[in-house]
Amino acid sequence: MPVRIMERRAAQLAKAVPIFAALGEAIRLSMIAQLSSEGPLLTIQLKQRTDISRQAVTKHLRILEDAGLVRSERVGRDRLWRVDTRHLVEIRKYLDQISAQWDQRLERLRTLVEIDPR
Repeated sequence: MPVRIMERRAAQLAKAVPIFAALGEAIRLSMIAQLSSEGPLLTIQLKQRTDISRQAVTKHLRILEDAGLVRSERVGRDRLWRVDTRHLVEIRKYLDQISAQWDQRLERLRTLVEIDPR
């Protein structure tokens, strides 16, 4: 594999790591799902749907924000949170690449097994 392609893939992976890390926690994944299905929500609304403190909710939201998955704006004394889909689209492309690679490998294996069925 040419060095440039490997460098490009390494750069893509480096960008994806913080996003996967942020989504790897069940509470944060749940928050993304809520924001995706219900639209923008206030911190207090997200807090009401969990058993954790408001401070913990805010901490999880900041991690999602640092990963570029959500953005917020001040509304009075609270913050209104919404999903930022730009990074999700990038991650989807990355996962599609991995899926295509696996499909190719499985197809080669199937062909090999059919040719030499020992």
